Formats: sequence, structure tokens, C-alpha cells
Amino acid sequence: MGTYDKGRTRRSYLKTAGAAGALGITGLAGCTAFGGGSGSDETITVAAAVPETGRLSSVGTEMLRGYELGVDVINENGGIDGQELELVVKDDESNPTTLRQVLQETLSNNDVDMIWGSFSSPLVMAGSALAESQGLPFLAVATCYEAPLTDEDKEWTYTPFPKTRDVTRATTGMLELIPESDRPETVGIWEENSGWGEEMAEAWETKLSEAGYDIAMRETYNTGSQDFSTLISQSESAGVEALVACPQPPDGITAMTQINNSGYTPEFIEFVRAADPQAWWSALGEGGNYVTMCPGWAPGMTGNGNQTLLETYRANTEDAGEDDVPRVMVGVGYNLVQTARQALSGAESTEPDAIRSTLDETEFETVIGEFSFDEYGMPEPGQLSAASAQWWNGNQQLVYPQTENASELRFPIE
Repeated sequence: MGTYDKGRTRRSYLKTAGAAGALGITGLAGCTAFGGGSGSDETITVAAAVPETGRLSSVGTEMLRGYELGVDVINENGGIDGQELELVVKDDESNPTTLRQVLQETLSNNDVDMIWGSFSSPLVMAGSALAESQGLPFLAVATCYEAPLTDEDKEWTYTPFPKTRDVTRATTGMLELIPESDRPETVGIWEENSGWGEEMAEAWETKLSEAGYDIAMRETYNTGSQDFSTLISQSESAGVEALVACPQPPDGITAMTQINNSGYTPEFIEFVRAADPQAWWSALGEGGNYVTMCPGWAPGMTGNGNQTLLETYRANTEDAGEDDVPRVMVGVGYNLVQTARQALSGAESTEPDAIRSTLDETEFETVIGEFSFDEYGMPEPGQLSAASAQWWNGNQQLVYPQTENASELRFPIE
């Protein structure tokens, strides 16, 4: 599976100027992989584990749909330098232990060239640990958590996805869309009792305080909680006008149901992660309106293959109309495939070192934006706008950044 020089710096900073554009990646078309070689009939194999069952299945299956659409586009356009991309997917059941087992099984039974990650930090980090031990390139989205990436010596892990720092910047960006005279002044933070929950709460408190908001409360809750009444009461007593949190989807749905039944609703709610899947609207209906999220991609983003994504989704989705759009996690997954495609196309071979070199040196263009990886395998700070969306009548509408196709932020919650 290849070897690597442990003395090598993670990122050479000798970026391949204009590489993404030269590779013709818009829409993932026009492959010229492996130094422009003649190609072969061999298959490039990618292993992935996603939560098709368990607590995170509602978002995992949507992310997998993005993977599948991206792979279809690649193979329909001739593969990678004539080589078909094969995606071997296993259900990790929303469990890190299961994820390690099923990925190890895939690695044992296949000549794997790259691994793609699951949804949420615990699952992503479990996949990362296995990839690092095997010396294989690992790509993952759906994790904003920075600490595990910066605190550990990772050589093979890359996460083409907004990070905590980007999410908090997007939160202030959304709030700044509200006229200053109407803008909320007091913020409440519901902190999930987890590593990422603490990181997000700390970053929100810092960023929003610096922007002039009053952090009226910051209280912790446990994953899987069935009773948010105390937090709701504390928020009302503190006069919270803007509520931010990053609950898992089942917890966020439970919390929103209880908010709707409490007689108290903040003027603005951002539930990062919880409001991402279709399950949000299926469970809450109009009670889920107005709530915002920061998935990193939303319908309304432009350029960098977004039109191809929409057309591919409509052509390959039963009963999809000409105006139908995918859920946000579909676009997030598709972005990962675009990143992988550009890395494979620019590599001299499918050897792990060659793919890693391209990941280190390329400027990528995907449906979530344009970025390059820093020394920790994260997008360089400030490069991604961290697209944010709002639920309205069953649709997730882009509200930040304000592209030509974005919707206005609906405020306040009524």
C-alpha cells in the first residue's frame, strides 16, 4: 500500500498554480489522470463506510447519494484516464466500532486506493485512524471538528469541508443580513456534551462576542436527551433572541418539537447538523420552518460543477421535476467525489504517495467553493464561505452567502 517519508512536511506549499482549472473539473468532466498516460483497464477502488442505519442514517444516506452521483458522473465521462472508479460501500450502523470492522473487511478483500469517510466526527476519526495505520489517502466531509486534526500527527487525512471557524463566521454572516435595527442582541448557546460541542460553543461565544452580541447563556446537554425543557426555560428567562447549537438530528428534532410546544420561540435558530436531513421536515413539517443550518453546500450555490450536480440529480432521481434540487448532504457528498477526482486526475499514479502529493499541492474547485488544504488537511482558513441554508415550506434554501440564486433570510421566526 505504499510507504512515506515521515520527515516530509504535510504540505509543500508549492501549489500547482491553476491545476484545478487545467484539469477541466467543472462538472467532473475531461479526465487526464496519471501524468497524461495512456490509461489502462484497471479499476480504481475506493472504500467507504456510511451510516445507512442507526441514529445518523437520515444524513448518512443522503451523503451516500452524493457519493453515488459523483461516481456515476466520473464513469459516464470515461473514468479516471480510462480507469473506472469503483465505490465499495459498507453500512457502519452509526457506530465507530462497526465502521472499523467493515472497513477492515473491505481492505482485506480489495486492493483499495483511497478511503472515504462517514458522517460526524466520531465516525470520521475512526475511519481516519484506520487509513493512517494503512498509509492510504482518506477524504471525509461532514465533520467540522478541528481539534482531532490539529492535535494529532495525521499524514493521510483530508477533510474538504468547512470547519468550526468557518461555521461561526457564517453565523455572524447570516445575522448581518438582518437590518441592524432589527438584529438580535442576545444569544443563547446550547452546548452538546462532546468534544465538538465544546469546540463549537467556545468558538460561537468568542466570535459572536467579538461581533458585539451578548452571550446571555451557555448551557450543556447530553447526547440523546429527551427533555430540553430546562434549556428552553433558561433561554426564555435569559431573553435569548438568537439560539445556536449543533445537535445530532434526533436530538435537534426533539428539541425543536419541545420549543414549538413551549410557547417560547427565539427570533432566530441555527441548528447545525440537526437540520441537515429530510428527516427534519418529515418530523416537524411547518414547525421546522425558519430554522437555519450550515451544511457547507445548499441549492443556490453557483459554479464549480453545481449545474452538473443539479442536472445529474434530476436525471437520476425517480419522479424528480426540472426544478427539484437535492438535500444539502447530497451536495456535500458530491463535493468529496469532485475533490477525489481532481486528486486522482492530477496524480502520476494511484500509489498513495502520488495521490497525497496532489492533495497537498492542488487548488480544488468543487460545488462548495474553491480551496486548498493546509498543513492539517483542512481547507485553508477563510477560503470557504460555509454555505448556510434555511428551511422554508419543505425546502432548504441558501441564505448565505448571498449568491444570485440565494433566498432572503426569513426573520424573525413567527
